Amino acid sequence: MKSFTYERATSPEAAAKAAIATKGAKFIAGGTNLIDLMKLEIETPTHLIDVNGLGLDEITETEDGGLRIGAMVSNTDLSSDQRIRRDYGVLTRAIVAGASGQLRNKASTGGNLLQRTRCPYFYDTNMACNKRKPGDGCSAKEGYSRQLGIMGVSDACIATYPGDMAVALRVLDAQVETVKADGTKRMIPMEDFHRLPGDRPDLDNVLETGELITAVTLPKPVGGQHIYHKVRDRASYAFALVSVAAIVQPDGTGRVAVGGIAPKPWRDDAADAQMRNGPAAVARVLTKGAKTTPDNAYKVALVERTIAAAMAQAASGKARS
Repeated sequence: MKSFTYERATSPEAAAKAAIATKGAKFIAGGTNLIDLMKLEIETPTHLIDVNGLGLDEITETEDGGLRIGAMVSNTDLSSDQRIRRDYGVLTRAIVAGASGQLRNKASTGGNLLQRTRCPYFYDTNMACNKRKPGDGCSAKEGYSRQLGIMGVSDACIATYPGDMAVALRVLDAQVETVKADGTKRMIPMEDFHRLPGDRPDLDNVLETGELITAVTLPKPVGGQHIYHKVRDRASYAFALVSVAAIVQPDGTGRVAVGGIAPKPWRDDAADAQMRNGPAAVARVLTKGAKTTPDNAYKVALVERTIAAAMAQAASGKARS
């Protein structure tokens, strides 16, 4: 790990200003992903800005009947909150389907959104990776790509976004609240937060330099059966090959977001409109134009099967993860 300096921020605005003032600065919250990347020297921040003491650790009700989740609310506290469990069950189920209990105790809401891909070529510094080093090439395209992306990928990168929580937030139409160094705040819809790689796969999201996530807001509850179904190689502590966050209403309408297949949680309004026509119709829209490799072509069929499993759970009334 390379040496770095450290400070504790006193306010969100001060944290953003500090990040602007020092080239190579990074925010640190739970550190569950950043510290690992620093050990491998994939991330080499010159300065760490601790945002743990900024009072961003509460879940409060909004005027429109939704919830505002502070960026420093831990995954454990978020998933166990009674309001989340009652009204946004897909979010609880997605978080619990994620990492170990110890990691959920440390992982923050804001940090979870910023976790980086687990593509093995990104983690292997001996291999070419455009996400790690722009212009270096993409070893994954000619390498082993079973767990990598089929949607939204580019010639420069086929890595996937690895998280579970963001998939649920996407199906819930959440928004990400941020603050910049000049005090300006903005709300970023989840659909716009993560970037597709294009020719700049090193840019994972739309945050500007120094911009700090302060909260995630959820709209008014929509009811229905909330399902999170995750297909993975191990029963626990494994990233999704394909995951599905679904909200299914009694009349058969609903919403679906898919993880494990793209550089961001994958959702399409046209696919949602096909819910009454069954999982094959939904999956056909979601995977239209898929760019597969011989290793990961199976994911097209797996998306349909995972959606079918989620819809079957909804029909049975058993909303397990």
